Amino acid sequence: MSTAVNLPRVNKARLKWACRRGMLELDVLFIPFVDEAYDDLTAEKQRVFERLLTEQDPDLFSWFMGHSICEDHELNAMVQFILNRVKL
Repeated sequence: MSTAVNLPRVNKARLKWACRRGMLELDVLFIPFVDEAYDDLTAEKQRVFERLLTEQDPDLFSWFMGHSICEDHELNAMVQFILNRVKL
C-alpha cells in the first residue's frame, strides 16, 4: 500500500486518540464527531478542530457546557458547530 492511502487512517487514529480526554462529557462529544462529521469538514475547519483539541479540558468543558464563551472566534464557531450537530 502506498503512504497516501495510509495517511487518512493514521490521521484519523491520531485524532481519535487526541479526542480521548479526561472527562467523559468531552469524550462523548469529540469521538462521535470525528467518526461521523470530521471527514466532511473543509481542510480549514479540520485544522480548527485539531487546534480545538489542543485546549485544556477545563476550558473545553466550560465552553461546551455553556459556562463561558471561547474568546477565539474560530474555536468558538467550532464549539457551536459541534453543539448544534449533537443538539445538546
